[in-house]
Amino acid sequence: MAIPPLLILRGKLGTPASITFSSLSIIGSLGTKPKDIAGALKFTTLILSIIAAAISLARPQTTTLFSDKKASGVDIMIAVDISLSMEAQEAQYGGNSRMRAAKQTIQNFIQARPYDRIGIVSFAGRSYLEAAVTLDHAFLIDKLEGVNPDRELDDGTAIGSAISSAATRLLEYKDTKSRIIILITDGSNNSGTITPDVAAKAVALQGIKIHTVAIGSKEGRLPRHIQRYPQLEFDTETLKRIAAETKGEYYRALTTKDLSNALTSIDNLEKTIRKQRVVSHKQEHHIWFTAAALVFALVYVFLTSITPAPAPN
Repeated sequence: MAIPPLLILRGKLGTPASITFSSLSIIGSLGTKPKDIAGALKFTTLILSIIAAAISLARPQTTTLFSDKKASGVDIMIAVDISLSMEAQEAQYGGNSRMRAAKQTIQNFIQARPYDRIGIVSFAGRSYLEAAVTLDHAFLIDKLEGVNPDRELDDGTAIGSAISSAATRLLEYKDTKSRIIILITDGSNNSGTITPDVAAKAVALQGIKIHTVAIGSKEGRLPRHIQRYPQLEFDTETLKRIAAETKGEYYRALTTKDLSNALTSIDNLEKTIRKQRVVSHKQEHHIWFTAAALVFALVYVFLTSITPAPAPN
């Protein structure tokens, strides 16, 4: 009786006893992929570890030099004439104006004395403070470039006022060992409330030395509206008295070379011996490469541990 039903159910599927997968290849690939990646990276980390270790053994470092920039103890005020006569062109100055020749020479002088505090006073019919004494010579040279004759300024040449103004600025500093004024002019004193001789005597009592530089020649080509008779332009005797009163030197700069030699001579006269302290600081960098070599080595060991050994042939 049971045989006919069994024949009918033969070949029919019952309830599945497990989950059916279409393919087991996916599961197989998932199991082996991380190991394949580890094997690929293992060699790279080994190379990086060796490179980092080699750099570390070379002891890479950077060196920084620090130098003390201190004032030498010599303070200098440069008093430069900016009266309209300074616009005169001079063949002896390479066709440049007296002003241009003076500025170029002053700039060279400033650059040659990096440890001196230097300032600038300009003067025509009265004096003008351009820059107080400073060690910032880049600022000073930039300021010097803007110093020019100006028709809107008080006309004339106030040498006494220029000396007084420069001396006042020098006396503001109490730590100064030597105070110097360099007076550069192409004219005679014809303005101001104080005469050059009186100013020089007052300055000498303060221990300030004045070096005077007479710039230009009688043949300098002045425009007619500035000065009709250039031979009346110079008063070298007064400049000599100023220098002698203050134990300074007088210089006559007829040419560019004369002007350059004058300031070079002043530079040599007023030199001070000073020692510059240089500190060398070295910073080691090998520690970073040592750490990197260690990290790469640890990664290499880890990757080696999870990489399967090659199958035997």
